Amino acid sequence: MGRKQNDPEGTHYSTPVLLLVGFFSCALVYAFLSVVLKPNAPSLFSELESSALVEESGAGDAKGESGGCCGGIENLELWGAAVKWGSEFKFNSSEGCCKACKAMCTGTDGPCLCDTWVYCGNREACGSKFGECWLKKQKDTLSPERQETGETVSWTSGIIFGRGEGIVGLETQHGTLHLKLFPDCAPHSVAYILELLKLRHCAGCQFYRAEGRGESWDSEGNHIKDASFGPPFALVQGTLEAQGATFKKFPTEVCPTLRRGSVAWIGSGPEFFISLANHEEWKKEYTVFASVLPEDMNIAEKIAQLPTTSDVWNNINVSVLEKPVPLMLRRIKTSHGDLTTNGK
Repeated sequence: MGRKQNDPEGTHYSTPVLLLVGFFSCALVYAFLSVVLKPNAPSLFSELESSALVEESGAGDAKGESGGCCGGIENLELWGAAVKWGSEFKFNSSEGCCKACKAMCTGTDGPCLCDTWVYCGNREACGSKFGECWLKKQKDTLSPERQETGETVSWTSGIIFGRGEGIVGLETQHGTLHLKLFPDCAPHSVAYILELLKLRHCAGCQFYRAEGRGESWDSEGNHIKDASFGPPFALVQGTLEAQGATFKKFPTEVCPTLRRGSVAWIGSGPEFFISLANHEEWKKEYTVFASVLPEDMNIAEKIAQLPTTSDVWNNINVSVLEKPVPLMLRRIKTSHGDLTTNGK
């Protein structure tokens, strides 16, 4: 990977030329990133087309991993015991409703008082219910109760995970990677993971590529000055598509900067990767939907050291595992307390 250098002598070019050069430079960088992570990367034009999917999770950058996000899923009404009645609790935006729920989920111990928000934001479809914000509590946050879904539903819904909640296990023969899910940044992605949990199997899910940090990043994931950006690219890559299950691509969601431990989709999934380093050079190209708990990163590192064979994907040298590592998604029954986010 390379980082585009600033050209101090370029200021004498005309504005249209600069804009044209900038456009093609960005396009080439995007195409390169797609090639690095995909064994069969589509054309640049199809990549740009897929990136034009509507973002339904809200705009803005994520602070840290998920603290600055407040997204939900449109045309979905989640059920649950009401802790705030929407008929008496109204906002001008879904973000305001989401933040109100988060404000009830700031304790250091125990479950959140509110873990679900439901907002009616379509003035025409909602009528007198426009602006209503219902704050609710689920019996099981990993299996939220649906009331209605579909294009005729005027509600937007989101879920919130508190401390020790929203953690699932990615079980391998080398140990279990505990993932903290980010439903506020990537609600569609998390909804898919929760559906996989219901299957009670993930036949076909596996890691098939593994590359260590090499001499480019230190043990904390920080890039070493003047070192290359790969290969190797400091990641373990696989797929989360269960055989026999129908996979539907989800829209592009909020893309925080990739940090050590970030779990992100490649394109619209189901291919994904776990980052073993801080990849600021990849900007915000990938949807981060979870983070590996810090104490489990040694398992990801162990997988990265397994025997591999060299291969070339679209002119990029990669390391493919000699034996793919099968994956199994598991519910985690015990709370992990404060260990809910990836260390910086």
